[in-house]
Amino acid sequence: MSRKPTADELKLWGRVTEEIAPLATRPATTEEAAPPRPPRPTKKTAPPQPAPPAFAAPRPPSPNQPALSPIDRRTRSRLTRGSVAIDARIDLHGLTQAAAHRRLIRFLHDAQADGARVVLVITGKGRPPGADGAGERGILRRMVPEWLTAAENRPLVVGFDEAAPNHGGSGALYVRIRRARPAG
Repeated sequence: MSRKPTADELKLWGRVTEEIAPLATRPATTEEAAPPRPPRPTKKTAPPQPAPPAFAAPRPPSPNQPALSPIDRRTRSRLTRGSVAIDARIDLHGLTQAAAHRRLIRFLHDAQADGARVVLVITGKGRPPGADGAGERGILRRMVPEWLTAAENRPLVVGFDEAAPNHGGSGALYVRIRRARPAG
């Protein structure tokens, strides 16, 4: 239910708003303004090209790319108990998204070259939303699975799954590394 303000309330509101300085102008939201129209191309100029994204969107797997499979229950249980060794681990805490992506890809290539079967990728859980001005929780926690499923990483990754609590829980991933194909 809503009611109309009284004359006294309107007068009081007028006095309050007189003392308030406006904030700096802010950009209009999509609800407030229509998107600007792109300039019309002329014969002399080419149409404007969109800026490339910071990270390429994951491409759908091509038919000749191997499919990812999750870590089976038996292997996961053996990893949790420690009867299957984690061959290598990488901690991406505190890295920027670009640095973490580069380091992860290099790590996966090195792990495959070293004959590793299972590695641990620690992403961290991220800061709680709102801490230090962050609007979302755990960008690396969200992005690493996307990077692992990208078509260009299929020759490196068999599958992955969330780690057990003793290995970092939701802030880490077990990643099975694909055997390197012999050159030739």
